Amino acid sequence: MKYLLHTYGCRANQYDSEAVRAMLSAAGASEVFRAEDADIAVFNSCSVTAAAEAHLRGDVRRVARDNAKIRTVVMGCAAGVPERNEMKAPLRTLPRVSDLIPGADLESLAAALGVDARRGSSLPWPQTGARALLRIQDGCDEHCTFCVTTLARGQNRSRPAEEIVREAQVLSTSHPEIVITGIHIGGYGKDSGGTLGALVSLLVNSVPHVRFRLSSLEATEVDGELRELFQDGAARLAPHLHAPLQSGSDSVLKTMGRHWYSAAMYATAVESIVASRATFALSADVIAGFPGETAEDHASTMSLIAGLPFTSLHVFQYSPRPGTASLRMRNAVDNSVASRRASELREAGRMKGQAYIASRAGGRADVVAVRRDEGLTEDYLSVALGNGSVERRSRFDASLELTAGRLTAVPISSAAS
Repeated sequence: MKYLLHTYGCRANQYDSEAVRAMLSAAGASEVFRAEDADIAVFNSCSVTAAAEAHLRGDVRRVARDNAKIRTVVMGCAAGVPERNEMKAPLRTLPRVSDLIPGADLESLAAALGVDARRGSSLPWPQTGARALLRIQDGCDEHCTFCVTTLARGQNRSRPAEEIVREAQVLSTSHPEIVITGIHIGGYGKDSGGTLGALVSLLVNSVPHVRFRLSSLEATEVDGELRELFQDGAARLAPHLHAPLQSGSDSVLKTMGRHWYSAAMYATAVESIVASRATFALSADVIAGFPGETAEDHASTMSLIAGLPFTSLHVFQYSPRPGTASLRMRNAVDNSVASRRASELREAGRMKGQAYIASRAGGRADVVAVRRDEGLTEDYLSVALGNGSVERRSRFDASLELTAGRLTAVPISSAAS
């Protein structure tokens, strides 16, 4: 069996695709990269925005045109969206689609494809990326009014810490960095009596010679253990926090269902984590044009962003999703207004990013080579590699030089820190 695998969206999805790849490889299947060569196409989908689903549908149709005999399976969040209108946003009725597998249900995927899921799940597989992904939980217990992921992925489910450590130990033999990921990693342990901070401390102590990095995490969920690791363990836990903000307006946050923080609480949490550290990456998700957002609300968001040490922003224009509470809200923001606000937010993020890059020129960095010509620093900066002999997946100390707005990492030591 020859399979084609397409992945969309977050790092949790990317991790799930690595698991699919391992399962199918263990079953004797071969991965191919052209639809014409494949017997089966697996699409691991994202549903965070309508645009993400539109991209998915276009790719499914294109693969069906390229191979009229191919069998297509769609898994991931889009496959788990309830109340889907197949007339307006088709999925099951797309050409050559035989099965929808909600979320990351590998057992159901294996059954659909006629392979043994247990064979792949028992293998310690090296992943295809330079940096490894380690999913510690699935699902989310919060109910943000704009978010379809909770509906698609279900409740928070934490993996056992011992199982996570064993997987990390295997991954560390092939990868210099491991990214801790999930749907809501701040919820880790709430269903089993643990905490994210305790888990990360265990990983750092149990898996030497590798750099860990956290994926998206609420600023208010950074506990004392994590704060200490951020401050004292930069070589082991990357100084990088992607802390979703969504809005700097308390009234909009309330309408979004993000009840656990206010704008002031967010700012206080971020400032205590970053403090006065010169090297720290701080990024955030921000939604522009949420229903009911006023000009004053947008100004509050811009003001909050201006006052905090962000190094990048991931800006979304509000996208109504099926089954979410925000669909029923009034006072929709005109599309042109929402687009303009999104542009202003992106420009603010771009300016912050440029200033941070300039501040790092002349400094040192802990670099992982993600490609032969590109590296990633501990503070999540993409850098050109000034030495063509650097091997992918190597980790080294470097000095940073700024040329024409791009940082170049020049190796000064090949020893892993």
